[in-house]
Amino acid sequence: MAVLNVVRVRQQFDRTRLQDPCGAVAAGLKRLGAAGTLRPGARVAITAGSRGINNLVAMTRAAADAVKAMGGQPFIVPSMGSHGGATDEGQKNLLAELGISEASMDCPVVSSMAVEEIGRTGNGTPVFLDENALRADGIIVINRVKPHTAFRGEVESGLCKMLAVGLGKHRGAQQMHRAGLGPTLVEAARLILARAPVLAGIAVLENSLDETAEIHVVPPDRFEETDRELLKRAWQALPRIPFDPLDVLIVDEMGKNISGTGMDNNVIGIGPRVGGKMEMGHPAVSAIVILGLTPETHGNANGVGLADITTRRLVDSIDYKATYTNVLTTRLWSAGRLPVIMETDREAIEVAVGDTPPGEVRCVRIKNTLHLEEMEISEALLPEARKAGLTLAGGPRPLEFDEAGRIRPW
Repeated sequence: MAVLNVVRVRQQFDRTRLQDPCGAVAAGLKRLGAAGTLRPGARVAITAGSRGINNLVAMTRAAADAVKAMGGQPFIVPSMGSHGGATDEGQKNLLAELGISEASMDCPVVSSMAVEEIGRTGNGTPVFLDENALRADGIIVINRVKPHTAFRGEVESGLCKMLAVGLGKHRGAQQMHRAGLGPTLVEAARLILARAPVLAGIAVLENSLDETAEIHVVPPDRFEETDRELLKRAWQALPRIPFDPLDVLIVDEMGKNISGTGMDNNVIGIGPRVGGKMEMGHPAVSAIVILGLTPETHGNANGVGLADITTRRLVDSIDYKATYTNVLTTRLWSAGRLPVIMETDREAIEVAVGDTPPGEVRCVRIKNTLHLEEMEISEALLPEARKAGLTLAGGPRPLEFDEAGRIRPW
């Protein structure tokens, strides 16, 4: 491959963010009047998922402290479906890696894959719930509201999904995905709300920079409404790649802390590769190159099949048990297929570019699909970047690699 010159550019996003997320959690629970619903010593389960939600550790601790202030006894329940290898210890360890532990929360973390069937939806789908949460005196649900990567609906990722999939553990997640999240998710959540001691939901809306923009603390009867309304705004805040079409998209890292499918296909626009049930999004990309896994994903490479080309270092870091457990749960088989494997980052990018002249190739490099404020673009995209009002950070320079063929970090 001849020298491929790139230019670093910056997008301008709305930087509106909440200055005190923890205060918002505490004040919201107080306003909700949860104190009046708890007897002294009541045990309250607080959900904790596996996503890289900004301020998750602090907000979860704030919820635990608020429960204590009401006279209750909080405990944390891993709520991540089949993640963490679908084991008690794996999910507890995953939370610890995120910063949620008994020490940081000052309360127990009760991790168990044991669930109880609490009913069935109209289409016969069994609905499961974590036994420890079900037998608690109350449940507080925390989740970010955002578009899902594999289905479209008025309610996607949010409070309802945390109930039906996260708290459903491995068995519950399997049933929800097998029945189809679109037609089953809301009904399952309604059933849980009717039969489990849910006290409140803490819905998080993030801005385009992955920062906490809003906190909504709501009673159970507003879970569905809150998910629906915040989803509309989450779509507006979703960061985008402002070039379409592309010859090559280089993604430095993927992982479960980034997206359920490692890379958010709402950003990279390839819904049909996961389940074949979504129309092609934008941008249209001829070749996607994924270079590595985040440390936080612990080898779970679910979604690697979104890419066309990958590297030996990524493949060597895959935990196949964790990855296939995730794939088998969602039944999105393509998400676990391996792309073409090249030995180095340089070779992977060279193969993707092919014989297209460097001055003509339409190429974008991003760190991951969560962080799109900065990206590197090929010279062919400069006219469009200027027209779109992007800020240029310096002039063209060669895409750089070290002696081992690994791309230079940001």
